[in-house]
Order: sequence, then C-alpha cells, then structure tokens
Amino acid sequence: MASLSDSSKQSLLPNFLYSSPTSFAVDRLLNANNPAFGASRFTTLESPAASSSPSIKSRTFMIPSPNEPGKRIEMYSPQFYAACTFGGILSCGLTHTAVTPLDLVKCNMQIDPAKYKSISSGFGVLLKEQGFRGFFRGWVPTLLGYSAQGACKFGFYEFFKKYYSDLAGPEYFAKYKTLIYLAGSASAEVIADVALCPFEAVKVRVQTQPGFARGMSDGFPKFIKSEGAAGLYKGIVPLWGRQIPYTMMKFASFETIVEMIYKYGIPTPKDQCSKSLQLGVSFAGGYVAGVFCAIVSHPADNLVSFLNNAKGATVGDAVKKLGLLGLFTRGLPLRIVMIGTLTGAQWGIYDAFKVFVGLPTTGGVAPAAGTQPAKA
Repeated sequence: MASLSDSSKQSLLPNFLYSSPTSFAVDRLLNANNPAFGASRFTTLESPAASSSPSIKSRTFMIPSPNEPGKRIEMYSPQFYAACTFGGILSCGLTHTAVTPLDLVKCNMQIDPAKYKSISSGFGVLLKEQGFRGFFRGWVPTLLGYSAQGACKFGFYEFFKKYYSDLAGPEYFAKYKTLIYLAGSASAEVIADVALCPFEAVKVRVQTQPGFARGMSDGFPKFIKSEGAAGLYKGIVPLWGRQIPYTMMKFASFETIVEMIYKYGIPTPKDQCSKSLQLGVSFAGGYVAGVFCAIVSHPADNLVSFLNNAKGATVGDAVKKLGLLGLFTRGLPLRIVMIGTLTGAQWGIYDAFKVFVGLPTTGGVAPAAGTQPAKA
C-alpha cells in the first residue's frame, strides 16, 4: 500500500519540485557565484534568520519527498519556492472561484444598493433575472486572476520573509518578526496585484453590467475597446489600497495566531502533532485572520467595485455617492463571512499542498534567538 501511495503522489507532482543531480549541480554553481545565495539556504524552519547569526551553527534543513527517499525539497531552495508558488495557485484560484456567487452578490450590493438590498434579496434578484447560471458569471477571470495573484502572493511572501529575516539577523528577527511578516507580505502583494488587476477589472464589469459580456473571452477585448489598455489598470491604486492591508493582516495575523495556538492552546510541540491537527490549526488561524482582513480592506474594496463599474468614475465620485459610512459598512457582513471562509480555506489548501510534497506547515513557535537548534 505504501508503494502504491508513493507512486500515485509521484504521478501527480512535477519532478522539478524535487532536487536531482542536475539541480544540485545548478545549486553548486549558484552558490559558487553568489555566496549569499548559498548562505540563505542553510537555516532552520521556524526562524528563517538563523542562518545570519555567527553564534548559531548552520545546518541544512532537508525535507524528504513523499515518493523517493533519495530526492528531497530543501528549505529555501528554488524547488521550495516553486512548490510554494504552485500551492498559492491552488490556494487562491480554487477558493475565489468557489465563492463566485457570494462575490457576485457582494459586488452588486456595492454598485446598486437600491436593487440589491440584502444578501438574501440579492440572491433572489440574480436567480430571477439570470437563472442559476448567473451565479457563476465571471468565474473565468476570477480563476485566472486569482491564480496569478496567489502564485505571486505566496511565492514572493516566502521569498521576502526569508530575505528580510536574513537582513535583520536572528536577534532582531525574534524581536521584530511581526514587522518582518508585514514587510514581506506587503512586498509580495505589490507584485501580486499587478498580475491580478486586469482580470479584476474585467470580472467586475462582467458581473455588474448584465449584457456587457459573457465572460473573459469576449469581455477582455470589449473592455480594452471601451477603456483602452490603460483602463485595465485604472483600479490598481484602490486595488493596492484593498489588497496590501488585507495581505499584511492575512499573513502577519495568521503567523501570530498559529504561534499562539501552538504555544498556549496545544500542549504538544508542533513537530509532534499529527498532520491533520496541524492542518486544522492552519484553517482555524486562517479563518480568524480572514475576519480581520475583511474589516481593514473593505473601504478599498468598495472603491474598486465602484471604479471598475463606472466609466470615467473617480474616487471622489465614489465617496460622494456611497458616503464615508457606506464605504466602511456597505456589504461588510457578507464580506466577513466570505473572506473568513476564504482565508481559512486558502491556508488549509496551501499547507495541505506543502504537506503533500513533504514540506512542513506554515507558522509555529519560533526558537529563542541565539540558541542552537537541536540536531536531527
């Protein structure tokens, strides 16, 4: 049975995720040309900054792959970042597509509150006017856009978290790790939103203007014809205003909540907990983090929906029509439910994929700065 399970995993996973003689040769070449790159690959899991300290003995943290004992994913190697990027695609692309009906109602409540007065009436209006298929209008730009965003969000977060941790060193990482989580997630989201913005613009227009287009294939050229190519990025600043605070809260609060759960809520050390328990912690931490995310990013979310729906609209027009109170509250209860569930599911999927390829789950209690990690 074990061999059957291993072979099935091997058939599902791309070989580039695991180290091979070729990749080791490439790694040696990179390390020879850039000692800093090689140094950054020798670290412990919980404290990415540990490799920067001369007082801590460096060691390679090697993770056996689930299918071949002779191959492995090394922490902070190119294969590690590739795995995190692919996990981000699954995490964000699948979850955002699954909640397309909720997103559709939310966007229409923000754009036309007189018609879509509540969550229940909003679903009723959509069902009456567009039928059941109408609930999934705009799912293609949602899937493509948030898959691209997820790849950049999670992949670059892992990169920037390690990069800033190495800059800070283990002592300052232990003191200011929350700031490092905030900086890493903000840096990643700036890049991720550049990938998302064109798809988001088409998605909102398709979802809030019936008859504009059926989906991505006809909506994209129609949008460019109407707004020009630059119009695809008309909402980039409000999108950054929505997504950067959201992602900073998503990653920093998740890391903190998970650390607190393992420290105060579970008597067993994380590395002794079952994988199912660790994934449960990931989902719970993600859900709580998602509630905070929804609150801090909601005003900008209203702005994005308004600007992408109305041709030539400005931020001033949005504030005038929605009002300051409306910016903070219109559609908020639905978004809390949606984002809480979404964020919990995203962390669950992301960490489940990491476990599947032989990597540890995200977060946990970091070792005290200046202590030597226990030998394996």
